[in-house]
Amino acid sequence: MTEYKVKSSNSLVFELTKNEIIIGNLTYKSWFKFSAEFDLSNSKYQIEPKGFWGTTIELKEGEKILLKFRMNWNGDIVIQTYFNETKVGYIFKHRGIFKESFVLTDEAGTELLVMKPDLKWYSMNYGYQITTSDTFDTFIGKDILLMTSLHCANYYMSMMMAGM
Repeated sequence: MTEYKVKSSNSLVFELTKNEIIIGNLTYKSWFKFSAEFDLSNSKYQIEPKGFWGTTIELKEGEKILLKFRMNWNGDIVIQTYFNETKVGYIFKHRGIFKESFVLTDEAGTELLVMKPDLKWYSMNYGYQITTSDTFDTFIGKDILLMTSLHCANYYMSMMMAGM
């Protein structure tokens, strides 16, 4: 099991750390947009909505599509990765209202990571506590999945804030 923290300096920039060491940064181009980019280990990745309604979101490294995700009819986010030319599916879902968290599971329903939001009411910035499973820690592309999960959690959080 590994612990990560996410801090936001504002609503557009999020920093993922492990043991106080920066793993990556997620930066949104503007508020209310799904377009973003993140940096990991000297690599840049782009997150872009695709299609007429922008319901499918792609994550690319240059022109290469590494994963796609979309919201399911029940509010879960279905993620398809294409690491090493192998297609693997995951589900990202919101859990709870008062003790809310987000969970990433594999296709069999095994929990791979749990994210707990930490809202700073005075600044309206929020961060997350992330705990990953031992299985997740062995994944190729785990840092990309972490950053994608952060993007998915931010999507949910922005939807909840809009409803307030």
